[in-house]
Amino acid sequence: MIVVTGAGGFIGSVLVWHLNQLGERDILCVDTHPDSRDYPNLAPLAFREYLGHTAFLTRLKSGAWQGELRCVFHMGACSSTTEMDEAYLRRNNLDYARELCLATLDAGGRFVHAGSAATYGDGSEGYSDDHRHLDDLKPLNPYAWSKQHFDLWARDAGLLDRIAVLKYFNVYGPNEWHKGAMRSMVCKGFEQIRDTGRVRLFRSDQPGVDDGGQRRDFIYVKDAVATTEWFHSHAHANGIYNVGTGEANTWNRLMNAIFAAIRREPQIEYIDMPEELRGKYQYFTQADITKLRTAGWHRAFTPLEDAVSQYVRDHLVGHKSLGA
Repeated sequence: MIVVTGAGGFIGSVLVWHLNQLGERDILCVDTHPDSRDYPNLAPLAFREYLGHTAFLTRLKSGAWQGELRCVFHMGACSSTTEMDEAYLRRNNLDYARELCLATLDAGGRFVHAGSAATYGDGSEGYSDDHRHLDDLKPLNPYAWSKQHFDLWARDAGLLDRIAVLKYFNVYGPNEWHKGAMRSMVCKGFEQIRDTGRVRLFRSDQPGVDDGGQRRDFIYVKDAVATTEWFHSHAHANGIYNVGTGEANTWNRLMNAIFAAIRREPQIEYIDMPEELRGKYQYFTQADITKLRTAGWHRAFTPLEDAVSQYVRDHLVGHKSLGA
């Protein structure tokens, strides 16, 4: 049996879809609501059972799936970078994850945990997933700190040679509509263009960086989940790994790809960055994927324009979920 927590969410539901594409049906989906029908992303997917996250952890700790559990993909957590309730983040992103990690290992399963590139902060310490740099990182918000604290706990508990922690960079793609303000700019940008004919980007307030020239490592969700699933069957690949393309692209290029997908001339308006984001905004992210490649993941990532075109045409136009 394979377990996916956060299964009704963005990366979690696409991971279930990917497992279905590989012929997997023995999947237990877990999320915070008591009923799978609360999650439209799960409706077209195949899985054997759904459980709420509290009931699941209780049954796992009781030994319900001893010897049957193959892997737990822990994709469930609060993913809002604007969440300020540190106690809530501790309960959801740290305490639950620690209990689940230990219970999974006790049950003989593989544990693959969703980390975040937000732990790298402003990038001044680089983007290396070398464990020796963990103490140097300075996350910029409580969400990122909650992810950093799990990484530090796993290291200090001596677990990084038994589990995989995946630091996702800027993931975009189908099944993210429910995320509101946390949706990718491909989704939000498409909606702006559809409704107004133009898209808004932040002006740069850093010398040498053009407006819209801020760069991020954007990774298509189908590539992200293919990488994630690889860790299930490659138990030698333990520790912290970046999950990105290794290539930074500008916001301008990303938006131009959306305009190209719907065959419109680019119309980009630049606006001032909100005061609350100044000093907390990442101007550059780029995954160092040397460790990932060395571990044996050699698949090419979908080129930006191809991925954006597929997402826009197959999913955003018509609002279609994966598997529907």
